[in-house]
Amino acid sequence: AAAVAAGVLKPSQVLAAEYNRTAFEAKDVAGALKGVGAGSTTESKDIVIRAPDIAENGAVVPVDVASNIPNTISLAVLVDKNPSPLTSAFDFGNGALPEMALRVKMGQTSMVEAIAKTADGKYYIAKKEVKVTVGGCGG
Repeated sequence: AAAVAAGVLKPSQVLAAEYNRTAFEAKDVAGALKGVGAGSTTESKDIVIRAPDIAENGAVVPVDVASNIPNTISLAVLVDKNPSPLTSAFDFGNGALPEMALRVKMGQTSMVEAIAKTADGKYYIAKKEVKVTVGGCGG
């Protein structure tokens, strides 16, 4: 809604967005990566993940992701030990800055992984461990 209000997305683009059931229902990181089309990834320091080192409440862990990789067209966030690792996936167009801020649930200490896709079809990844003291996924 905020993206629509800011004029970044048109309502028809939001409503027409496809839900990637395969990726979001995957039960492991490999399945989620396959679901988003990332057959192989290259580690990159040009993807910035801002998240706490220790999250006191796993139910609402703030995660900000930004890509400094030229021509980034999409970002996805995964939490490797969650029952369904893919938490979010966003496509960017028309020169939009590839940045996002969200809150994720984490049931336990996990790696938060950010995947960036570029216009030439390459996938890049960055990882950050977040320690959870009180679980948010039923823990």
